[in-house]
Amino acid sequence: MKRDIHNRTDIIRLVDAFYEKIKTDAIIGFLFNDVAKVNWQNHLPKMYDFWENVLFFTGNFDGNPMQKHKELHSKCPLSHTHFEHWNIVFRQTVDELFEGEKAEEIKRRAKNISDVIMYKTIN
Repeated sequence: MKRDIHNRTDIIRLVDAFYEKIKTDAIIGFLFNDVAKVNWQNHLPKMYDFWENVLFFTGNFDGNPMQKHKELHSKCPLSHTHFEHWNIVFRQTVDELFEGEKAEEIKRRAKNISDVIMYKTIN
């Protein structure tokens, strides 16, 4: 039986598993690897902070995801398909690792955040 997301250790497990998939993803991997040229050593700790703050309101994230996505969009136009695929992979990763109230909450919040970023970035 899977357990729910309880703490930062669980967030790290989720984020690491998710981005391992993204790095080689046929649909959006190129956005991270070739366009944004993500430095994973720097990016992953920021994502740990981001998702920990989203789920547990830690206040430990200091960044501007909207601006980062707008910069990416200026280099390579993002589409609804890119955002939807990101959500599919994220939901699948959560479902593979966790189940419970917080697991459902992080999927809802991810979708809501993605929708706002998509709307403000590509519209």
